[in-house]
Amino acid sequence: MAEPTSEGKRLTASKPKLSEVEIFCDGACSGNPGPGGYGAILRCRGVEKELSGAEKQTTNNRMELTAALEALRQLTRPCKVTVTTDSQYLVKGMTEWFAAWQRKNWTNSKKEPVLNRDLWEALLDSVKLHNVSWKWVRGHNGHPENERCDALAREAISRINS
Repeated sequence: MAEPTSEGKRLTASKPKLSEVEIFCDGACSGNPGPGGYGAILRCRGVEKELSGAEKQTTNNRMELTAALEALRQLTRPCKVTVTTDSQYLVKGMTEWFAAWQRKNWTNSKKEPVLNRDLWEALLDSVKLHNVSWKWVRGHNGHPENERCDALAREAISRINS
């Protein structure tokens, strides 16, 4: 029996399998605007990392965006990412609205400047490296990771208020 040869075969480099990362994130504000915080959980291969932070004067929407952005900034190489949030603003902005905003020079359907443009642009830049899907869950509805992220955000607000 003849040995197989590599003649006529194409050699292809196989793409490395992307690490799968779950991100859960939430923002909170005490007054809107007012002191705000964010919380996020990153999970990969059974390992979790929690993040939180706060600002003295902000809005709930800015904290929702900041939570996702800070979590994505933790990733150091391309990953397959699922971001789970209770913010429809974040999910719709990243999946439905951003293309029209960019086409219209960052104006919304009311022909007004898009709020939080700095964070939207940073988020769009941060997802370029990854394969990201966005998932919405109802907030304050018993979702364990969402509840934990909310607690992290509120703890962060408490820290800056004390």
